[in-house]
Amino acid sequence: MSKVMLAEQAISLIKNGDTVAVGGFIGIGHPEGVTKKLKEIYLEKGAPNNLTLVYAAGQGDGKEKGLNHLGQEGLLSRVIGGHWGLAPKVQELAIKNKIKAYNLPQGVISSLYRDIAAGKPGTITHVGLKTFVDPRVEGGKLNDFTTEDIVKVIEIDDKEYLYYKAFPINVAIIRATYADEEGNASLQKEAATLDGLSMAQAAKNSGGKVILQVEKIVSKGNLDPRLVKIPGILVDAVVVANAEDHMQTFAEAFNPAFCGEIKMPANSIKCLPMDERKIIARRCAMELVPNAIANLGIGMPEGISMVANEENIGNTLRLTIESGPIGGIPAGGLSFGAAINPDSIIDQSSQFDFYDGGGLDVAFLGLAQCDEKGNINVSKFGPKIAGCGGFINITQNAKKVVFCGTFTAGGLKINISDGKLIIDNEGKSKKFIKDVEQITFSGDYAREVNQSVLYITERAVFRLTSAGVELEEIAPGVNLEKDILDQMDFRPIISQNLKLMDERIFKDEIMNLK
Repeated sequence: MSKVMLAEQAISLIKNGDTVAVGGFIGIGHPEGVTKKLKEIYLEKGAPNNLTLVYAAGQGDGKEKGLNHLGQEGLLSRVIGGHWGLAPKVQELAIKNKIKAYNLPQGVISSLYRDIAAGKPGTITHVGLKTFVDPRVEGGKLNDFTTEDIVKVIEIDDKEYLYYKAFPINVAIIRATYADEEGNASLQKEAATLDGLSMAQAAKNSGGKVILQVEKIVSKGNLDPRLVKIPGILVDAVVVANAEDHMQTFAEAFNPAFCGEIKMPANSIKCLPMDERKIIARRCAMELVPNAIANLGIGMPEGISMVANEENIGNTLRLTIESGPIGGIPAGGLSFGAAINPDSIIDQSSQFDFYDGGGLDVAFLGLAQCDEKGNINVSKFGPKIAGCGGFINITQNAKKVVFCGTFTAGGLKINISDGKLIIDNEGKSKKFIKDVEQITFSGDYAREVNQSVLYITERAVFRLTSAGVELEEIAPGVNLEKDILDQMDFRPIISQNLKLMDERIFKDEIMNLK
């Protein structure tokens, strides 16, 4: 019997109170047609309702798309998610105490899908210790309405771990490129394979249903079995989406360089203008080691690969993205999660296995708030819930982690003249504060495991030491007291060997890093 049906028929498989897992990474792999229709049906009929939403990576455009479709009061009663910033409509429900809300590390949720599929009691990992996910800190709970602990501290052989309890998944909503009438599906045009297989297995072994969105239906026997990523035995409904609801990313309908159909010339990738972002990216690029396995986060770190390409050292990088691509050049913005010219694309859960085990030589992540203990917050600011995404998995386990961002925020304007940095207008908000609002990265944990940690800004470079945060470098042209110390809410250790940042960083010409 054909499993192909209209979205309305597929959504009828979802019952009130179900736990629904939705796949995707920003826009990559998100079943936009199905989530959009789910919203329409709920607004029309008031059902299905009181759903528990589970997702690993953030999905949305920060406005209307992705999980924002599900941000309707009454549709959701509980959310367990990895990243919240791209779905402000769901975030608003949490802020207003309309739902029970949890933020867990993206890689943990990705692993949970496999553990649920395997019938295990949950996921046991060191990931999250001493961060806001640790139940001794906040337990990942995001509002006063959320009281139940879903994370526990346990001991195995005298070592502490966090235990994330498994739960049944009643419905998995996932996406592929092509499927036959029986639901066998391939993902050859997708920019990442993500968690589709393990989500489908988790739902099926929970006695639940799997809804699959695809671009086209093909006849049985047309798909190479080695390319079939989602076997039909796991699928209950196949929905063919309109083209606008099946974009490869939320920024591009289809880029063949994201899925290996073509290779894009490296010299076609634009260079960064000479501004604070390029200064930071250049100083970060100086921490690159040939053939080191690296991860670049979204935002400020994206510029590092552009600088490396401009300096003709891009071919020595071994860049990875938590969504699964290995090699190539990470895409930015609403295409983040894809890579231009990847060497390989593996499942998200397998990528996090590699990360959690210490496979990354170096990781470059954003810097939003830093305190005197070296803690970093990128996940919560006042009432705004950004979420941790893969940040905790990556930063806690990379052999070396580099946090990069501007020294202040909100109106910062700089000028570069004669190889010197001039602060024309200081940012309104300090980033180096006494205590971060939420611990997304624990300086104490980093010291315990002897992790190498740097904090790079356009005007100063700090290092985490056993004694605290130490200032090692300052930009030529800045005043130590006025431009650095006066803009901090704590006084860092001043290195006895305090030096100027490399002058090549501040000149509008190739640095010759090669």
